[in-house]
Amino acid sequence: MKEMLCNSVFFGVMVSILAYEIGMFLKKKWKLAIFNPLLVSIVVVIVFLAVFHIDYESYETGAHLLSYLLTPATVCLAIPLYEQLELLHHNLHAILAGLISGVLTSLVSVLAMAVLFRLDHDVYVTLLPKSITTAIGMGVSEELGGIVTITVAVIIVTGILGNVIGEHVFRICKIEEPIAKGIALGSASHAIGTAKAMELGEIEGAMSSLSIAVAGVLTVVGASVFAQFL
Repeated sequence: MKEMLCNSVFFGVMVSILAYEIGMFLKKKWKLAIFNPLLVSIVVVIVFLAVFHIDYESYETGAHLLSYLLTPATVCLAIPLYEQLELLHHNLHAILAGLISGVLTSLVSVLAMAVLFRLDHDVYVTLLPKSITTAIGMGVSEELGGIVTITVAVIIVTGILGNVIGEHVFRICKIEEPIAKGIALGSASHAIGTAKAMELGEIEGAMSSLSIAVAGVLTVVGASVFAQFL
């Protein structure tokens, strides 16, 4: 029975969705940022595979189908942006300045850590796309000669961290402007940060959606330049 279930095309999808639903339940019940649905689902899936001695290949056979939804899901984020086009037009220069600052901060921080901890080139370029969406980050990492699997893990950790602490950072720094919140979450924590931005409001969600696309393009260019520094 176990072998039949594991060999099912939808086994990985089923496990992933159930794990995410558990995360959603815990988040709604306890209302704590640490119970981020994605973080909880990752832990649940790992524990499930370990307890039932299921190899990753069996799980990934079906779970990889979810990866195909990454790109269309990212494209759909253009909808809230379209609804805020007038706001975008009136604040274009400030938004572009925020996006460029966010991308440069990400790249410079990775370079600083690489120098501080004496990381080799492969690890350095693996970390450069940490703040952009997985669909783009994987391609950047592969092109620069990084370790793609580690890049994916780092992107997920970065997104979850931004999702969990973003609102607290805004409160501590007394940031109340919706546009600034959206740009910060989108440029630093990609799609996972955008999920939090959408919880905060329509403007935050729209600006964060814009940040995913623009920050992704800027990082593709910037990472290629910064890769030459180490």
